[in-house]
Amino acid sequence: MCGIIGVVGATDALPLILNGLGRLDYRGYDSGGVALLDRDTIWRRRRAGKLSELVAAVGDAPAHVSVGIGHTRWATHGAPNERNAHPHLNGDGTIAVIHNGIIENYLELGAEIEAAGCERVSETDTEVLAHLIGLYRKDGLTLADAARKALGRIEGSYAVVIMDSTTPEYIVAARNGSPLIAGLSDTVGFVASDIPAILSETREIYVMDDGQVVELGAGTIRVTDLAGVEQEPQRRHIDWTFETAEKAGYDDFMLKEINEQPTAVRETLRGRVQPDHTIALDLVKMTDDDFRRFDKVVIVACGTSYHAGLVAKYAIEHWARIPVEVDIASEFRYRDPVLDDHTLVVGISQSGESKDTIEACNEARRMGAKVLAVSNVVDSSMTRDADAALYTRAGLEVGVAATKTHVAQLVALHVLALYFAQVRKTLYPAEALELLDKLRQLPELVEEALGTLDQARKIAAVPEIAGARDFFFLGRGPSLPVALEGALKLKEISYVRAEGYPAGELKHGPIALIEPGTVVIAIATKSRLLPKMISNIQEVKARGTTVVGVITKGDAATASHMDYVLEVPETHELFSPVIDVVPLQLFAYALAKARGNDVDKPRNLAKTVTVE
Repeated sequence: MCGIIGVVGATDALPLILNGLGRLDYRGYDSGGVALLDRDTIWRRRRAGKLSELVAAVGDAPAHVSVGIGHTRWATHGAPNERNAHPHLNGDGTIAVIHNGIIENYLELGAEIEAAGCERVSETDTEVLAHLIGLYRKDGLTLADAARKALGRIEGSYAVVIMDSTTPEYIVAARNGSPLIAGLSDTVGFVASDIPAILSETREIYVMDDGQVVELGAGTIRVTDLAGVEQEPQRRHIDWTFETAEKAGYDDFMLKEINEQPTAVRETLRGRVQPDHTIALDLVKMTDDDFRRFDKVVIVACGTSYHAGLVAKYAIEHWARIPVEVDIASEFRYRDPVLDDHTLVVGISQSGESKDTIEACNEARRMGAKVLAVSNVVDSSMTRDADAALYTRAGLEVGVAATKTHVAQLVALHVLALYFAQVRKTLYPAEALELLDKLRQLPELVEEALGTLDQARKIAAVPEIAGARDFFFLGRGPSLPVALEGALKLKEISYVRAEGYPAGELKHGPIALIEPGTVVIAIATKSRLLPKMISNIQEVKARGTTVVGVITKGDAATASHMDYVLEVPETHELFSPVIDVVPLQLFAYALAKARGNDVDKPRNLAKTVTVE
């Protein structure tokens, strides 16, 4: 689920590999390794920890090697140590394999290769594949044929690159459920798990589909399916630059990306509201009649995207008058969901490669439902397979903890809700016009909300808050998902215990944990539920907590119930999550920085989760 790069035909492959792994640093990892084809042998070096550990260990690497592969690993099978780091070799060291994903039947295959005399030296599932390909090579198959045969027996997900010391003219790569792209210059072939790894060397990219196998040579590419039938790969020219991934004067990517949210919102809205005051979506293979025929919407997502889905539920049900269910994607297909061809399933994933969400969408299609994908990445796996795609246009997000992609998701989902209302004619024309006007105001309101950074830093420095270990985030109605997201952000980057709750649920159990020293973050902007929210705030204040309120600017009455406040501009209640989440991002950021944490690369987390 982390970084992959392969190079063939280079004057000196090692610097290209290390540079590519560095460009994938944002994905999160716990170990790394490289393998180089030195004449007829494979030279390999692996290290646990940061990429700098690996770079320091390759000083004795063979010079001017033209073929090599590199990997950064986030542990799934086996501890995050050097022995389990990729690349993995077969018994005689002629085959090297790097792999993202999970081989679900590795125990069965492991027993088979051990019966054939292969000795496994790691705890990983990946090593099984190296041995299996090695056995097929000994049977006389070419590297590509051996790879296809072995991959045909794999159950699970993979993006894999394979190098053979006896076949220096090409490497083999393949994907199934994990992202993989290839690229070419005039004399060099590249393969990687993401575009940034090779963008400094080529802008001619080939997006690989599930079930495709790539034979990559020095400036040449051949793509087949697992049966060996040749296929035409999807070619793309990339026109963006690494400038979008630079910090632009900020201390870290996270703060840069928080401050890019007005632009992300503006871009997500661009072209969606037409001159005739109608809503337009992106790539839609469905008609308005299809949208009118749906009698249920099911949203599937994980983490921050799941919280965006909860916000969408309020908007779609209120404006379009259609029932909405929101499922955690990893649980969805295991609960025997009730779907049919009158159901629209909306999959939300920043990368479009989240394995749990992809599988949930696949299950929905098998049951006859239509699928609409919301993603920040064009041509991602989820959007290519969907009946409709809605892109968030937030741009590259390097920080692991989602910020601008989340806000862009919220806006895109509001666009979807209004589109539903438009085709189903569930809003009065005047009401629709008013909502569109408020929608257009969101970039400026987000910009205004960014002004809470200084106050967030002051609050984070207050001793009883800076030293607290227990935080409760409370919300009601559309503010509940904001509370959940605020708690998640605090957990992700500050490493404190933070829980989000419906404020009305406190008295049904959680209030037992409320005591002096606890910090409560209350989302209490103007809404029809604000009086009830204030009552809940009184409940926790009576038990000695410190209360920080996210409130509407100028609302002195609500501020009087708080110890500290973060003020945001007023908007429509259903749009308020777009604004209210911003000070919570900034508060989490401020507290994490005060604690000396790396906000761009939180421990144990990865940017894109491509395994179940």
